[in-house]
This record gives sequence, C-alpha cells and structure tokens, in this order.
Amino acid sequence: MQPEPFTLLMTVYGGDREEYVRDAFRSAVDDQTLRPDQVVLVQDGPVPPELAVALKELVAGSPVEVTFVPLEVNRGLGPALDAGLQAARHDIVARMDADDIAMPHRFELQVPLVRSGADLVGAGLLEFGRDTADIVGRRIPPSDPGDIVRYSRLHDPFNHPTVVYRRSAVIAAGGYGDLPLMEDYWLFVRMIAAGARLVNVAEPLVYYRVGDGAYHRRGGRALLRSEMRLQREMLSEGFISRRQYVRNVVVRGGYRLVPTAIRRPFYRTFVAPYGARRNAAKAAEAARAAAANAAAKLPALPLPDPTTTLRDPVAPGSDPAMTLPEASSGGGGGGGRGRPPPPPPPPPPRPAAPVAWGRFVLNPPTPPPPPHNSTLVRGGGCRGPRGASPGRGRPGGRGRRSACSGRVRAAAACRGR
Repeated sequence: MQPEPFTLLMTVYGGDREEYVRDAFRSAVDDQTLRPDQVVLVQDGPVPPELAVALKELVAGSPVEVTFVPLEVNRGLGPALDAGLQAARHDIVARMDADDIAMPHRFELQVPLVRSGADLVGAGLLEFGRDTADIVGRRIPPSDPGDIVRYSRLHDPFNHPTVVYRRSAVIAAGGYGDLPLMEDYWLFVRMIAAGARLVNVAEPLVYYRVGDGAYHRRGGRALLRSEMRLQREMLSEGFISRRQYVRNVVVRGGYRLVPTAIRRPFYRTFVAPYGARRNAAKAAEAARAAAANAAAKLPALPLPDPTTTLRDPVAPGSDPAMTLPEASSGGGGGGGRGRPPPPPPPPPPRPAAPVAWGRFVLNPPTPPPPPHNSTLVRGGGCRGPRGASPGRGRPGGRGRRSACSGRVRAAAACRGR
C-alpha cells in the first residue's frame, strides 16, 4: 500500500528576492529525503521580471508536479494561502516560506506524524542572518500538548513556516481568513478550540531568515491594530478569559510599541526560549517519575526466617575416619572379657556460623553435648549405660564407676583398669 501523498504550499509576492525563492524551493523539493507529491506555488500579485523568470524556471525544472496559482492583485498572506489550499489535491499540506531553507529530513520526520493521526505538526527553527552558518537565534516550541494549549492563550504555539497539517482540519476551522500579520495564530487558535490533535517537534527543521528589519516588522501601529483585533476575537470566542485578555493587551500590545532595540533582546531572552525551558522541565519531571516507578517496582529483599537454622554442608570425607579399638583379650573379671565394646555415639553436627540479621541472630552457637558416662568393668572394656546399673559392674566382680571426661571423641575408647 502506497503511503499517503502530500502537497507543498508556497506563496510568493513582489517583495521576495529571486535568489531566496530559488533556495527555498530547492531545499523543500529537490533536496528532501521525502519529496512532496505536488507543489502549489501561489504568486500573490505582480512580481518583478527577474522573479517571474525564476518562477517559470522552477516550475519547468521541478522533479515533481507544480500547480502554479497566479493572483492578479496582492491579497495578503491569509487569502493567498486559502487560494493555495483550494488548489491542493492532497489532504496533507506542508507550509514553506519563500525565503527560508528546509533541512533535508524535514518532511521525512513531520509527514509520518500527520499520517499517524495528527492534525497539526510544528517544529523548531534556527534563525540565521547572512547564511545558514550565521545562526543568530533558536525558536523551540513547547512539545507537550498541555503546554501547547496553555501557551496558545498568550502566544502563537507553532512556528508557522514549519507546520504540516490536514487540509480538512484547516478548512473545518474556517481557513486562514484575513487578519493581516496574525492569520496563522488565529487559525491555530480555532483549530485548538475545535479539538485538533497537536504535535510539536522540538528539533529545529527549518532555517528561518531574519534580516535587519525582521524585528522591526514585529512592531508598529499596524501590527498593534491586528493584535487588538485578535485578542477581541479570542475573547468573544471564549478562548481566553477577561483577565487573560487584559494581560495580553498589556504584554503583547506593549511589545508592539517598544523600540526595536528593546524588542529584539526581549524576544530572544523570554519568548524564543520558552518552549526549550518547558521541554527541559517536562523531561526532568518525566525522568524523576521514571526513577520513582523503577524504584517502586524493585523486588523486595526477602527476610530470612529467624527460626530456621542454616547449617553449612559437610563435604564428603571431610570428617576424620573413626576407628574402634580391638576387644581386650587380657584377664579381668566378669563376662566383659572378649566382648566388643559398644559402638561410640555419633559425632556432634558441625555448628553453623552465626549470621546476624537486624536484631536477630541466625544459627546461634550450639551448646556442647553433655558428657557421655560409661561404666568401667573390671578386666573388660568400657560398657555404656545400656544394661549397666549406675555405680555397679557385672555380677561376680566389683565394678568402679568412672566417666570419660570432656566430649566423646570419634574413635576413642575408655581404657580398662
């Protein structure tokens, strides 16, 4: 099954430079590891002759099909993009500005996210001056869906030159409309309010060209008027509260009015790195949660039963061989002469080494066994307690009571008197 195709949407107007348009087109078409299946190129109003020649050459030499949409008068970015969406044949549409440069793997990374179910996918970008080696700024958007929605009530949560979206979702939200200099923000707000599935790739995928007048264009009375209209629309739609409306008018309206010398460092210090800060905080929070979950899933250390005595195994042949003395054949009294002595008692078990566990001590030292009493028989060997009366020998001979001192050793015998 073939993957879902997608369309690249670009607009060009009379203020664009011919060499910038060539670089932008080639970076988004020829140099991509995943090329678009269609390019919609909108000419928004009349253009200089050199730019018109460049557009014809790009259309003729493109490795993919190009749909050229010329507009007789300049309508502005929003209406021009709406015209391009009408000419797009595929539901997945990727945006590209006419003076930026796309990284070669941009569509290979973003388009599959839309194919997998996202309605709107943005990315980070790198601001450059003279060329792509002259990086002057970095704009990383928030990537957590909750942060995207929260941030959208104060600032545009997507970098418009990087977005890839579903054409059907954009049209369902009403398209771009005509809100000069704020059309992309207003579109994204309506898509968020409609429940669009949002994704932001933190990785920069576009080089965004900023000239000397880039920050100057972000201020002025014309942009302030569009700002106030946007805030009123957001308030009337219930997207922001009255308190948020006042905050936005003060913060964003004041930002449009301050001199460029103040606007530039303010933007680079507070606005551009917001997404990177939020993403780092989310990553740290996720790492702490993962560590806590891993610790909670560790198997509990089994506690040994303090009532169980663990004994060391005895290797075969480790104990000395036991030998029994031969029966005495010498004279002596009674019938004990010539009778073999009783077998000696078994050796005591080897004590296990004590093991400490908390306040318990496993394998406590085993107390020594009691002394083994034996009865000496005149003229005979040593006879154990069985069959003998305490303090008395066999009949016919006077016995003497004796005890083998200490522990009974293996292979030891009591000597007769």
